[in-house]
Amino acid sequence: MATLASLTPPADFAAARAPYSKGETGLPPFPRSPHARTLEIAGPAGPIKLRILAPENPRGVYLHVHGGGFTVGSNDTWDGLLEMFGRDAGMASVSVEYRLAPEDPFPAGVDDCVAAALWLIDHAEAEFGVSWLAIGGESAGANLAVSTLVRLRDMGRGGAFSAANLLFGWFDVSRTPSARASSGTPFVDHANLPIYAAAYVGTADMRDPGVSALYADLSDLPPAFVTVGTIDPLLDDSLFMHMRWQAAGNPSELALYPGGVHGFNALEGDLARSANEGMAQFLDQSCRSA
Repeated sequence: MATLASLTPPADFAAARAPYSKGETGLPPFPRSPHARTLEIAGPAGPIKLRILAPENPRGVYLHVHGGGFTVGSNDTWDGLLEMFGRDAGMASVSVEYRLAPEDPFPAGVDDCVAAALWLIDHAEAEFGVSWLAIGGESAGANLAVSTLVRLRDMGRGGAFSAANLLFGWFDVSRTPSARASSGTPFVDHANLPIYAAAYVGTADMRDPGVSALYADLSDLPPAFVTVGTIDPLLDDSLFMHMRWQAAGNPSELALYPGGVHGFNALEGDLARSANEGMAQFLDQSCRSA
């Protein structure tokens, strides 16, 4: 399968973004929804676009952070999954178009996600008629989601989010053992992960807790649902994060899928269907139990 292993920052990342979002360089995107709308909010470096998909009478709001190695991806490639969360869990979804590296390295992406989260805390009731909030994302987006929760907690606002949905997260950009050992795995492996990492980190330390959420203080965070496949180079990232989440005193549930590659939930088949239904069920049950 195609990878982005040959890319070198910065120009090639910009050139790869449109093909990536069309599914031409790796994972297929979910179909775009005609029901989505875009809202712009003020961000730390200019407007931030939020893509909104909301069912009638939602019960909660899911703040979604897309993946793409911090360098590619967009907030309009996960509509199918987010609409499923609307149907099966009653979630309105707000997907963040955060700034990408290498043009905007750390902490730009985290800053934008925090701004979106703060906006949602202050406006969810007026915009959607509900106050129950969850956050989540996939791959790099899962890292940004955790970093957002940590930042909000440190600001005294973290209690507003009641659940974290973390899908094959890249929580240690310095690379866990499974990431270092991976070779020829679909979509990402040991050869291209350092390229993404270098573009995102800039001058920061790769094990800075703000860069790699695995090293952060994870205390006082909401219940998490961690999903990953066994053939994913980022398998250890999810296993380690699941255990650290629990060790910090927070509930965490691990959904491990034998044979799942990185991004497997976007592929066809029973494995993807089971994973997507599992995440929707987690959000549904978390909201109902609030």
